[in-house]
Amino acid sequence: MSNPPLLSRVLKLFCAGMILCTAVYAQDQTVTDTVAGQVRGTVADGVSSFKGVPYGASTAGAMRFKPPHPVKTWEGVRDATGFGPICPQTGSVAEGRDADSLTGFIPSLPQSEDCLVLNVWTPDTSGERPVMVWYHGRGYRQGAGSEGWYDGTALAARGDVVVVTVNHRLDVFGYLHLEEVGGEAFAGSGNAGMLDAALALQWVRDNIASFGGDPDNVTIFGESGGGSKVSTLLAMPSAKGLFHKAIIQSGANLYSRDSALATEDARALLEALDLSDGDLAALQQVPIDRVHAALTEIDADFRPVMDGRYIPMHPFDGVATPWSDGIPLLIGTNKDESALSAPGDPKLNTLTHDELVDRVSDLLGDKTDEVIATYSESRPGSTPWDLYIAIESDPRRIRSIELAQAKLAGSDAPVYMYLVDWETNYRDGVYRSPHAMEIAFVFSHADTVPLSGTRADRHELETAMSEAWISFARTGNPSHAAIPEWEPYSLDQRATMIFDVPSSLLNDPRRSERLVWEGITDPRYRSPPTR
Repeated sequence: MSNPPLLSRVLKLFCAGMILCTAVYAQDQTVTDTVAGQVRGTVADGVSSFKGVPYGASTAGAMRFKPPHPVKTWEGVRDATGFGPICPQTGSVAEGRDADSLTGFIPSLPQSEDCLVLNVWTPDTSGERPVMVWYHGRGYRQGAGSEGWYDGTALAARGDVVVVTVNHRLDVFGYLHLEEVGGEAFAGSGNAGMLDAALALQWVRDNIASFGGDPDNVTIFGESGGGSKVSTLLAMPSAKGLFHKAIIQSGANLYSRDSALATEDARALLEALDLSDGDLAALQQVPIDRVHAALTEIDADFRPVMDGRYIPMHPFDGVATPWSDGIPLLIGTNKDESALSAPGDPKLNTLTHDELVDRVSDLLGDKTDEVIATYSESRPGSTPWDLYIAIESDPRRIRSIELAQAKLAGSDAPVYMYLVDWETNYRDGVYRSPHAMEIAFVFSHADTVPLSGTRADRHELETAMSEAWISFARTGNPSHAAIPEWEPYSLDQRATMIFDVPSSLLNDPRRSERLVWEGITDPRYRSPPTR
């Protein structure tokens, strides 16, 4: 018996719709293999993305503060179309926001100790492309690989590279040094977050070929806290051989945390939670919100610890560790790092000379007058506010130079130095060339990150920087057609790429300012950390 005409038409339309939906679904989604099981990602703008892919098992409960374990296998195809959980934290990333005033989109995501996930962007799941593994910034306390300005779509498409961003344990969950409190059972607790970072690289080694990447051509890179993580990975025996090049953006780290001071912080947390040394099993079960509440009661510094095991020595204490030997390095800073906090300063553009002296004297000590005079001479016409921004910014630059010198002393691999001079016009230019500004240009996001501003030449800077990072990841040399030939850094010439429009290569830029820092001990940047 035939269907009535109306029903027949409805059925035909339904079937056609199902065929269309199936075709769109097949076109927009893609499946690939990992050693733990298959994952399903999405395709947009010619780039496949796989988000929230687990590389490690949950770190909750009895695994809290312990070295990570690889993820367990699963059956079927695991969905990887959305970002995974972020490590428990407070701040803007924890809150999530559609349009952060500086960085742009930050997705609102659940917080969990089952947070060892990563994200992959690739032009194609076949082939052997350079791999760029990004470690996020915001120190060791906040952040996630899912932040919008780290989206790898544009960088992967531009450079025909595979981009990976990583979530790992942070703050007390990643760096609570309990080994001297709880013994061998808690070995590695003070570096759990860095062990996560190394485990992610093991995942890349074992799986990235299924995403179109070359496991024998892996570059690690990061900014601020992410740059510090890259510095630390260069000093970890367990990370040796898992990456082949490194980029440190405004985050050179010379020293790890002293284990005795880290133990004091651990005991302070126990006391704040009314626990004793023998209560570590109970500590592993304390609810996350109670842990965060206890952290507000203590003055602690949770970051990597020189534990003699996973971090046997300071990363760059005058000379690089042997585990960084043979790794080419690209490193640098932005001209006005400290201007990131300028809008909130009550003395913005009104600082007097006496107020300048008062602000920098704790840092500069008996060299205060000499430093101010040197900067005044090298920057004629500068106001006290201009000098303040310059002096407060340069410890990051000096730290990068010291790391480069230590790297050259311990390895024959090339080092490339940069300095970003280009200034954003965002908020009438108050930020100048601030900390973190270069992230958008490296990731080819000049049009989507507010901090990039609206200058017409911003795309030229984006080309200069993004192509340099891509070239370095591909060959170990950041030179490309849109910038001058980039000579390696040396103690004789100190060749430095000045990123601006146009960019230029200068030998030992601002030499007098570099030299005047000699003999100044800044516990934040220039000496082994103390209280």
